[in-house]
Amino acid sequence: MTRPSPSPDQPTDRTERSYAIGRHIVPVERLDAGLHIVATPIGNLGDVTLRALAALAGADLIACEDTRVTRKLLDRYGIRTPLTPYHDHNAAEARPKLLRRLGEGASIVLVSDAGTPLVSDPGYKLVRAVQDAGHSVTALPGASAVLAALAVAGLPTDQFLFAGFLPPKAGARRARIAELARIPATLVLFETGPRIAATLADLAAGLGPQRDAALCRELTKLHEEIRRGDLATLAAHYATEEPRGEIVLVVGPPAAAEQPSAEDADALLRDALARTSLKAAVAEVAATTGLPRRQIYQRALSLGKGGESAEDSDAAR
Repeated sequence: MTRPSPSPDQPTDRTERSYAIGRHIVPVERLDAGLHIVATPIGNLGDVTLRALAALAGADLIACEDTRVTRKLLDRYGIRTPLTPYHDHNAAEARPKLLRRLGEGASIVLVSDAGTPLVSDPGYKLVRAVQDAGHSVTALPGASAVLAALAVAGLPTDQFLFAGFLPPKAGARRARIAELARIPATLVLFETGPRIAATLADLAAGLGPQRDAALCRELTKLHEEIRRGDLATLAAHYATEEPRGEIVLVVGPPAAAEQPSAEDADALLRDALARTSLKAAVAEVAATTGLPRRQIYQRALSLGKGGESAEDSDAAR
């Protein structure tokens, strides 16, 4: 049951605060004063939490990126809280107004168009200003495109880095990819359909064509698609097909370097021992192979390097 929404200028001392699920009306208390960061669905409107609905209905004001987008969610659940825009282009002007309302004891909810606010949007500046002004900030967790993509990508999740959008210009994008290549973690990126082919080609060149990846498109929506493969395969596929909708790209971590065999370590040691002292040779080979210094030291002794001096005995430590 949809109710008409008031204009942003409508007074916020509402006596009736509620949301509707089907025909069931749920009355709620006024939300406590302060700023409340509320996650909203990334696609499927059924993914909103009950706590989020209570906050949206109980707030005095909702600050959102696009009032038309947020209005669809409010209409779905019969919520009549006033909306005010807060986005990249008006943040500097809107922030003092929101702070003034908070100073008057208002309860304000901050939402993004989809997912968790502050992830790839300017909300952190508002949060910092609100905290500096001495007002409370509360997070109401929920949907996140980053976590949803990680959940379905089938790639390691013990360590990951959210890198947002890569630069749109080729030179800057390749430089950023070179920085990311050294990170031993799964990478999560946002990208648009028109740029995905160039991005995948640059990722394959900069990270290696065999890196596993998953392109997650339109998560939780009707045409959700998860396409997995190495970067070279994905780059070839999307070179001729421009996908539509919201895209999250997940790239697996670099493969762990294989430890050298005992024969390889011995060969490196013989070469180093022929050029330098035992201590220096152990340090050099340990740095090259990643093997423990004590293990390298014992291998060096077994290769018959001369008598052990007090200085060389430090090589094992």
